Amino acid sequence: QVQLVESGGGLVQAGGSLRLSCAASGRTFSSYTMGWFRQAPGKEREFVAAISWSGGMTLYADSVKGRFTISRDNAKNTVYLQMNSLKPDDTAIYYCAASSGALPNAWGRPNEYDVWGQGTQVTVSS
Repeated sequence: QVQLVESGGGLVQAGGSLRLSCAASGRTFSSYTMGWFRQAPGKEREFVAAISWSGGMTLYADSVKGRFTISRDNAKNTVYLQMNSLKPDDTAIYYCAASSGALPNAWGRPNEYDVWGQGTQVTVSS
């Protein structure tokens, strides 16, 4: 089973950019669908983006489509989330997660993911 560690969060002004990274340990990283979720204070965890094991298929929440890009480098056991045109509403703790068996129509469901990172804080100031 993989273990996940996120990095790259921080404080940025509205309109700015950040790139989050999620480093995975374990030799089976390339077999997992990877997802990014976020949770703002007082709100439920929500889906942000997901990518298939090969990187050939991606899915985005409507709220980030066109602004965020998910990618992965299986040689480096890392998945990325490039976030552009950030808004104050993007402020949250961002988590990466790994799923061994979720079908694409279930990628948005947190309970389809087997392993979670500890999260990284993203704060967007207005």
